[in-house]
Amino acid sequence: MNAQIWHEHVTRRAAVLIGCTALVLGLTGTGAQAGPRDLGRQVLAPGDGWGSAGAGTTGGSAADAEHVHTVTTWAEFRQALADGGSAPKVIKVKGMIDAVSEGCDAFAADGYDLQRYLADYDPAVWGHDNPVSGEQEELRAASAARQDQAIKANVPADTTIVGVGKGSGILGGSLQIKGVDNVILRNLTIEAPVDCFPQWDPTDDNKTGAWNSEYDGVVVYGSTHVWIDHNTLTDGRYPDSTLPSYFGKVYQQHDGLLDIVRGANHVTVSWNSFADHDKTMLIGNSDSAGSTDTDKLKVTLHHNRFEGIVERAPRVRFGQVDSYNNHFVVTGDQNYAYVFGIGASSQLYATHNALSLAPGVSVGKALKKWNEAPLTAENNYVNGKLTDLIAVHNAEIPQETLQSGAGWKPTLRTKVDNPRAVPGIVDRCAGAGKLR
Repeated sequence: MNAQIWHEHVTRRAAVLIGCTALVLGLTGTGAQAGPRDLGRQVLAPGDGWGSAGAGTTGGSAADAEHVHTVTTWAEFRQALADGGSAPKVIKVKGMIDAVSEGCDAFAADGYDLQRYLADYDPAVWGHDNPVSGEQEELRAASAARQDQAIKANVPADTTIVGVGKGSGILGGSLQIKGVDNVILRNLTIEAPVDCFPQWDPTDDNKTGAWNSEYDGVVVYGSTHVWIDHNTLTDGRYPDSTLPSYFGKVYQQHDGLLDIVRGANHVTVSWNSFADHDKTMLIGNSDSAGSTDTDKLKVTLHHNRFEGIVERAPRVRFGQVDSYNNHFVVTGDQNYAYVFGIGASSQLYATHNALSLAPGVSVGKALKKWNEAPLTAENNYVNGKLTDLIAVHNAEIPQETLQSGAGWKPTLRTKVDNPRAVPGIVDRCAGAGKLR
């Protein structure tokens, strides 16, 4: 049975078995405890991944009425985050709120002009030996600083942010969960920020040059006890295929969808849809960050759907990362690099996942070795067939031989579904708008 037929077969079976809400709550354990169906009051259940370790993750569930806000604009959203000091808070996002509603030109410093920038730093003029400098680079940096200030939203401790119903979320904003504890994000559609002012680095990519961009959709930086559940994260209106090229390189305006970095710890990422993006998820951002990341970056990923991604689903450094019951869909026309990136001192435990690969797509490329770091990859299915991902990788790419055995075993798992049923279950129930 080929990938497409198998995928459709399992989806139809799941659709007739049970409704999505009952499926999530009753069978696979999304983690929301029984009680009123107010998403702002729901907490991560005990045993649901690393986010449930220790004191668990309750977000702003204890907020009093004064600290429950419904917002419909980016300004209201940022004000609600700032109001109330350290008190627990629930912020309900109603509709799609736009962090860049006035467009990129609103951030441009006087005198900045992309065409002049391109003329000044054309490799035929500037070369590839030195980073760019001068007036237009200074104006680009000033413009970027304005955008940075406008589109970042700092999420405080003890906060829950939820989308109201279907079709609610954030366009072009960057949620910064930085240096805090106890945060929940649910039921949000998050369109990745577009960097209005990427920087040209002529020395990058073996001195062939590259455009480098800033801003992730969600950043968990040095924070603990975070639950990211039932969200849709995507490039949305601005896929990479629509971006122009200059100097022979894509004018890249996207960074990551979800990055978990700099000593972040005890995070559960469940029932999300990640779609149509390049650098999807980074867990640990530097090989040299051992002083902050060793024995941290403990993250659970379960029942997430990845489709149209190029790489990093996730790329891991240092962390004990548990990935189970996720569905990875690779079509024949996408620029596919890898699924799991095995980085410095990573301890990835990836089991009971499903991969739906188009004909001709390399199974061995599901794993990418960046550093010597053993992993566990068992009971994973590719196009409905049990597949030893490590063995296939080593046979196809012997110059990157991977070792088996992550050296630990997860204990914080909810019900583990049969991986052959995962495509139907996850495709039906993952993402924003699936909670009622």
